[in-house]
Amino acid sequence: MYKELQGINSRPAPFQFYTADELWTTEHTSKQMLEYHLNGDIDFSSKNSGFIEDAIEWMTSHFNINEKTTIADFGCGPGLYTTKLAEKGAAVTGIDFSERSLQYAKQIAEKKKLDINYIQANYLDFETDQKFDLITIIMCDFCALSPHQRNILLKKFNVMLKPHGSILFDVFSFNGFEQREESARYELNQLNSFWSAEDYYCFVNTFKYDTEKVILDKYSIIEKSQTRTVYNWLQYFSKGSLRKELENAGLSLKQLYGDVRGNPYNPDSEEFAIVASIG
Repeated sequence: MYKELQGINSRPAPFQFYTADELWTTEHTSKQMLEYHLNGDIDFSSKNSGFIEDAIEWMTSHFNINEKTTIADFGCGPGLYTTKLAEKGAAVTGIDFSERSLQYAKQIAEKKKLDINYIQANYLDFETDQKFDLITIIMCDFCALSPHQRNILLKKFNVMLKPHGSILFDVFSFNGFEQREESARYELNQLNSFWSAEDYYCFVNTFKYDTEKVILDKYSIIEKSQTRTVYNWLQYFSKGSLRKELENAGLSLKQLYGDVRGNPYNPDSEEFAIVASIG
């Protein structure tokens, strides 16, 4: 038991393990994630429905979205943004590796008679010859990627973006990092049975990596039949650190906002949004 507890409470190197598939592709957790996505009253897997409505209206105005606009939404989930952007007339592509989320998104598109191109894939592996006016990756999804993965993605954006196109995404800030604290706790059926339909104990370790400005929430899930670990990494950014990553991929930071609704940038906020472009 002592060795098991040592393993549970061990601190891995930053981004040493990658377990995103545990959240999005397993039967039970993908169902739970979809339910959270579709709950428009809370900010969990997605922002609340009012936030999304405001974001779509700002994006439509700011990027002049119309029937000639081509958009790619990386990590589109159940289509909360892609559906509304298609309703504005845009030609929309949504990429996600959750089969359950995409099934829901496709059902909504069919019901609304929207021609949305949904692709089931890990967006790190996604390739296309199509060029886009706007590329989005929302809900701080960019922060869950390692430095190597982020560089791969940004270089893809560079290739897929039209010469005068834009990239819109949001990230957690250094100020948000300072608000987090290390902790260790466990409970029965943590997160209201999020991880399994059967009873389980979940140990949750939160680790801070001060030099790298990274947070890890490490979930050790112990069921009768198995023990598994899920690693939820989050990278936090300053304006300068993000600009450096963009420049390394041949991109430039054009505008800063408080969020993807176009609110003013606040240096004291725990999140901020970016518009980037080529060069």
